[in-house]
Amino acid sequence: MPNRLAHETSPYLLQHADNPVDWWPWSPEAFEEARRRGVPVLLSVGYSSCHWCHVMAHESFEDQITAAYTNEHFVAVKVDREERPDVDAVYMEAVQAATGQGGWPMTVFLTPDAQPFYFGTYFPPAPRHGMPSFRQVLEGVNSAWTDRRGEVDEVAGKIVQDLAARSLAYDSPEMPGEEDLAQALLGLTREYDAKSAGFGGAPKFPPSMAVEFLLRHYARTGSEGALQMAADTCEAMARGGMYDQLGGGFARYSVDREWVVPHFEKMLYDNALLCRVYAHLWRTTGSDLARRVALETADFIATELRTAEGGFASALDADSDDGTGKNVEGAFYVWTPAQLREVLGEEEGERAAGLFGVTEEGTFEEGASVLQLPGEEVGADVRAKLLAARALRPAPGRDDKVVAAWNGLAIAALAEVGAYFERPDLIERATEAADLLVRLHMDAGARISRTSKDGQVGANAGVLEDYADVAEGFLALASVTGEGVWLEFAGFLLDLVIDQFVGENGTLYDTAHDAEKLIRRPQDPTDNATPSGWTAAANALLSYAAHTGSEAHRTAAERALGVVKALGPRAPRFIGWGLAAAEAALDGPREVAVVGAEGDAGRRELHRTALLSTAPGAVVAVGEPDSEEFPLLVGRPLIDEGAAAYVCRNFVCSTPVRHPDDLVRQLSGE
Repeated sequence: MPNRLAHETSPYLLQHADNPVDWWPWSPEAFEEARRRGVPVLLSVGYSSCHWCHVMAHESFEDQITAAYTNEHFVAVKVDREERPDVDAVYMEAVQAATGQGGWPMTVFLTPDAQPFYFGTYFPPAPRHGMPSFRQVLEGVNSAWTDRRGEVDEVAGKIVQDLAARSLAYDSPEMPGEEDLAQALLGLTREYDAKSAGFGGAPKFPPSMAVEFLLRHYARTGSEGALQMAADTCEAMARGGMYDQLGGGFARYSVDREWVVPHFEKMLYDNALLCRVYAHLWRTTGSDLARRVALETADFIATELRTAEGGFASALDADSDDGTGKNVEGAFYVWTPAQLREVLGEEEGERAAGLFGVTEEGTFEEGASVLQLPGEEVGADVRAKLLAARALRPAPGRDDKVVAAWNGLAIAALAEVGAYFERPDLIERATEAADLLVRLHMDAGARISRTSKDGQVGANAGVLEDYADVAEGFLALASVTGEGVWLEFAGFLLDLVIDQFVGENGTLYDTAHDAEKLIRRPQDPTDNATPSGWTAAANALLSYAAHTGSEAHRTAAERALGVVKALGPRAPRFIGWGLAAAEAALDGPREVAVVGAEGDAGRRELHRTALLSTAPGAVVAVGEPDSEEFPLLVGRPLIDEGAAAYVCRNFVCSTPVRHPDDLVRQLSGE
């Protein structure tokens, strides 16, 4: 018989709807039930494409005896971290503070007042590697709750106090300057892996936000070192196993420092961020590899992740059926030499094995290899044959949940890639996703719901990253399409950021002032897999201010960037998006208005030139002369009855130009 999760929209929660554990969704009623029964809460947090979440579910949550014990002694609450990043952030901070590490599945035991007192991540069904079994943990927690309640309450109270003391504040926020950004670059250089590219050791995550900073820093300063780190990292990722060499798109991360073996789940946010990064690398260097990867990743998003409603699904699972009925990580993606020969024939199969780094010993598990492309390109016919053969394998599951923030990132990426490479279909896909967010996720007051699925909006309120990343997507779409309505919608969202998320001295919170009160109000300026809401908001506020001249939005952006001055020189890997926003602020950012008649070839050429500028954070408005579609177009006439471009920066405007070469010179500071 299904439990209470059967009525949820989250694919992750629905995966647990038939568990014998009597799961509750996160709700006041669950904690009221714990109070009524006088038992603690078992909080389990994960997400649908999390491999070890599936393992623990199969081993423990599907086990009748374990479930019966859980139901008798606890109120069990299941949370999808992608639906409730606020709940996840608050308790993950507690887990990391208590244990020194974190991850998913996250297992936390709470009092009925939601105060945590015991933490962990994955627990096995039997003791192993020094870890207690899940059943032992349940029994130990129940014993402590029953026999040592005062001690438990004291521990819970101390944890909550300690978390409250960690609140971030800074007295007089000040924008980072030239020296701060130079120090951040030096810090990244120290952490750079000169042998394999990227930053740090294993596991190695795609440093999308840091690369965006490096590209902007190069554009502003001409630092060859910054460009080299960005280009080499992008090439290493694209040639390694993390990139799907047949179908396009990136896996979550590399388990090794050489980019050989990935964790195979494919997330919308990674692919949106990387798609944009490779497009910006191509814009900077003209790299054919960057162009191919940007387009293939855009096509992966637009086809494999697009939902029937026009949004983009959250993820593809790491696991899939290996053909024997057993779910195995990476089964869909890996190959043996024999499998290559079977599809391509002996001679061509041997050659493909050499090109893709597929060996008899295997680079992954059980003699299978992850496809890499360390050297020359593989022919289109070989790719097509292998892709067709792979399509016959059981496909990984898809999490069809539409997350507002991640769709905002995808909208920005697809709009820009579509414009750079003259792919109007990609701009159309971006516009459809933006339409869905406005139609379904935004209410009449522009408040955002975080998720939807199958056209049904979820119950969870948007957090700061939703407002910021959707605004970012809308601003990119406005620049590409010349449709001012997207600038207007971005403005509604950013007004709410100022009204609902800004705290003392310009600090930003991850939840709105009127959001559900948790044991601590989450506030994190550092990037994780996605840009922090704090710095994403700063970047969007800065762009909107450049478009509109709004002093309130510019001031909010500058005050928010104070945290980058504090953290950028010390921890540049973890505040890359903030550093990128700071580069834009130092550069102006440039404001470009392109005027001309609809369909005019000169206008089209100037518009494309403006979009291809590497000036950090430059904003572009395009339309009819004196149009009210964008504030930047007002009072901007044609020149000699022809299309013209106007460039302004820091309240100073250059002479309007008619030729793309002149526009390039103005935008590059010549």
